[in-house]
Amino acid sequence: MGLTPSSIPDLFLSKGSSRSRSTVLKNTVCGLAPASRASQIKRLPSRRILPWCSRNVLERATLTNLLPSTSFFVTLKACFVADCASLLALTASLSVVAAVILPLVSFWMLGSSGDSTLTGFLRSPRTYRLDSTLTLLLYVRKAFRSIVKTRHITLFMYAAIFCLLSSSLVSLHFVFKVGDRAKTAIFYRDVLGMKVLRHEEFEEGCKATCNGPYDGKWSKTMIGFGPEDDHFVAELTYNYGVGEYQLGNDFLGLTLQSSQAVSNAKRLGWPLTEVGEALYLTQAPGGYPFYLVDKEQPLSDPVQKVCLGVSDLQRSTHYWSTLLGMTVMDKNEEKKTVLMGFADTQCKLELRDIGATVDHGTAFGRIAFSCPREQLPDIEALMKKENQKILTPLVSLDTPGKATVEVVILADPDGHEICFVGDEAFRQLSMVDPKGNELLDKAMAEDKSDEWFAKHNKQKAAA
Repeated sequence: MGLTPSSIPDLFLSKGSSRSRSTVLKNTVCGLAPASRASQIKRLPSRRILPWCSRNVLERATLTNLLPSTSFFVTLKACFVADCASLLALTASLSVVAAVILPLVSFWMLGSSGDSTLTGFLRSPRTYRLDSTLTLLLYVRKAFRSIVKTRHITLFMYAAIFCLLSSSLVSLHFVFKVGDRAKTAIFYRDVLGMKVLRHEEFEEGCKATCNGPYDGKWSKTMIGFGPEDDHFVAELTYNYGVGEYQLGNDFLGLTLQSSQAVSNAKRLGWPLTEVGEALYLTQAPGGYPFYLVDKEQPLSDPVQKVCLGVSDLQRSTHYWSTLLGMTVMDKNEEKKTVLMGFADTQCKLELRDIGATVDHGTAFGRIAFSCPREQLPDIEALMKKENQKILTPLVSLDTPGKATVEVVILADPDGHEICFVGDEAFRQLSMVDPKGNELLDKAMAEDKSDEWFAKHNKQKAAA
């Protein structure tokens, strides 16, 4: 027996036993099922008049077909990542349409009268004759209850959390440990053409180990092509008394687009190696690889991506995309790389499978992102729930004369350090200091450590 428009009213609105009508409806939609399947379809009255507002086997199947799938929300997230409000509004609308409007339209199309029997509208197997107005009111009430009791609200919440977490994260900077501050300043300022955004001196080690596992005096220099509000910058940490760090295979390069940087390197005699069409490889002091795209520097941020080595690409992709909410933008099976990011306008993260254990050496860095301060406890709780490593639980960091920020430090499956900082306070801390360049020059001039070690015929410690 086929389910035709003419047969629907007879199935839903007719006189007789609700028990028998429920059985007819199930047999009509599902047909004569095998014994193994028939055992799942009980000969009981339907709990509600329409299948997408019920919770038995038949109605769950119908609901699943009507509602957008989780993959649909993932697609929406990629399309609306720049406008979270649009995604939430669209998701809410779809949920309401699936849960309320479609059933109401069907109810209107089927028609009703005061003398009609509504099969299974109430949970009793007995037959009830209800006035059509009262029936409609009861149905609306049950429809809204179904939003809470069924998967409508679950899908909506997943989409909301997925969107809110990822769209509010901003890529900030990567931390480099430097042993020769003077040569490092030449590379970033004179070769790359970056500007000192701010410089800070500290008398003791950072509580979040921003300068590494060192307790002595250190400095932090933020340098980039523009403010951290809309540029990915470098954080240069200098530990007084440490002159060298051992490189690992964890940091595989930072790529930026600037023909001016290529020209500067050639003019200053800075080593360049052409590795592709309009692509050059160079190294910062300490051996950190930088890739320079020989094209005109864009008006937006010239920094394109940071590349990190991983031992298991699938596992790392799951961590960064599923847990941290990054969008996978490109995959290259041949190169074994995955390109990810929070937005097209931000610096991307590239993961490359190195086919070996990741060695961080002593020069290991850290990538930083900002998020609303209220999300920091949620991120920490999520990592605890997923049994992921937390290097530094939520902690406050003081900077003399500046804003106090709160951070959570994580580690991905390969030990890459990840810093999440509260955005509100960080925006105050990261304001460009017009005297930043002057403060860096002053600090380097007052640092007599190189002269002292040379005078005593000694070398700085190697970490």
